[in-house]
Amino acid sequence: MRRRVLCLALAAAFAQWPVARAQVPDDALRYRSLLIRVAQAEWGLQAPVAAFAAQVHQESAWNPDAVSRVGAAGLAQFMPATARWMPSIRPNLANPQPYNPAWALQAMVAYDRWLYDRTPARYSPLDRMHVALRSYNGGLGHWQQEAAATGLRLPDRLQVDAACGLARRAPVHCAENLGYPHRILVVLQPRYAAWGPGL
Repeated sequence: MRRRVLCLALAAAFAQWPVARAQVPDDALRYRSLLIRVAQAEWGLQAPVAAFAAQVHQESAWNPDAVSRVGAAGLAQFMPATARWMPSIRPNLANPQPYNPAWALQAMVAYDRWLYDRTPARYSPLDRMHVALRSYNGGLGHWQQEAAATGLRLPDRLQVDAACGLARRAPVHCAENLGYPHRILVVLQPRYAAWGPGL
């Protein structure tokens, strides 16, 4: 009986493995070691690699030649102005190359770190990454103005999320901006759990 239960459990696990693996595009595997290396260089050995992989999945579906309808480019979908600005926070990222996977992944994790460091330190790491991702998608200044629009001295993340559209950001953009971190951290991140730590 015990052996039968073990066999059934193993069969169920192997039956699910191809489905889970199929959720990660083949192109992602080409960049796995590069992403892990640049993430750990920027964030340390406990870098949230699974979250970063999910972010690339969301941004470009791992297509280094991707171009959005508004002109964002490469794996990390950098807008031209942001790509030109990156050397001001990381001089080693001079000569912006958003279509170069090494530059794009290094710039993405560095920009995420820069944004994360500007989130309220009292927030949990998950909430801080949520704010960093909202800022990556829609601008740190918008998030800061929405925090001020709550009228609270120390608003929590959910209170600021509820204030989306009450400052400069047009309410029409709130669904995308609020959905961006949710899709990365809740929907996509589990697919990359085998790559490294997540949030």
